[in-house]
Amino acid sequence: MVVDAATGDNLLEVAHNAGVEIHHACDGSCACTTCHVIVREGFDSLNETSDQEEDMLDKAWGLEMDSRLSCQCVVGNEDLVVEIPKYNLNHANEAAH
Repeated sequence: MVVDAATGDNLLEVAHNAGVEIHHACDGSCACTTCHVIVREGFDSLNETSDQEEDMLDKAWGLEMDSRLSCQCVVGNEDLVVEIPKYNLNHANEAAH
């Protein structure tokens, strides 16, 4: 699927506006890993990860070198190829138990 995005757009919002379902249990507050994606191309054009995002990514299922939380990604000026993992962990929901 090809989706248009402008520089500065939030990756999670772009996906949802295009009808691509990416779970986001914490409503994009960087408190879970349900919006974990793997950026296969264009990773270096995204904004840098924050310490908080890196801490959450350490808990993500299927973590790879090019993993990001889509709620924290700001689109840069390069095309992106993004993979949505088949599985994710919902730390926001699991913490309630």
